[in-house]
Amino acid sequence: MKLKDLADTTGLSDAFVSRLERGQVSSSVANLIQIAQALDIGVSELFAAPQDQSRSHVTLHRHGDDGEDQSIPSTGYRWRLFAGGMPNDDLEVFHLSFPRKNRMDLMVSHPGQEYCYVISGRIRFHVGAEVFDLAPGEGIFLNSELPHRADNISEDEARILMVVAKSPQKAEHFDWWRVPSAATPPRSPKSKPQGD
Repeated sequence: MKLKDLADTTGLSDAFVSRLERGQVSSSVANLIQIAQALDIGVSELFAAPQDQSRSHVTLHRHGDDGEDQSIPSTGYRWRLFAGGMPNDDLEVFHLSFPRKNRMDLMVSHPGQEYCYVISGRIRFHVGAEVFDLAPGEGIFLNSELPHRADNISEDEARILMVVAKSPQKAEHFDWWRVPSAATPPRSPKSKPQGD
């Protein structure tokens, strides 16, 4: 795949993809998911040597397991892949850390669905035209094709557990910039409190 084709498929700029390929910039988790989806691989394959199997059988994560967080210098975010990421896995599980009063200005989208569970701190999720503030013990499930982002609105670091489900079919790439910003997805009664 040519660099321009990858950039067009992911909605990222040619310059960004070129600099990322040469190790001159860092990428957000959302961008890595977009790139992996475009290449039809798991995110972990972008970092590790290929393994013989194409689907995870058993992955165990225990307290105190050694492993390094991946850092994103431009935002201060840190993330670690806990499980998934093989080419035929349906899910990938990440631990994300947001530094104090962090903001991500760009809305992102990618095929599939995701669930984010707040472990500590307070996170403001922007999904389409809606905004949801979540505290520890609360979570949000969303269609990842909707433009979305998450901001730390706490006084301290915030942490979330994110589970990403790949799109069940390799569909034509979804261009997040074509989503009308005023369009609001239907809500279930529990998704947002209603005023009187």
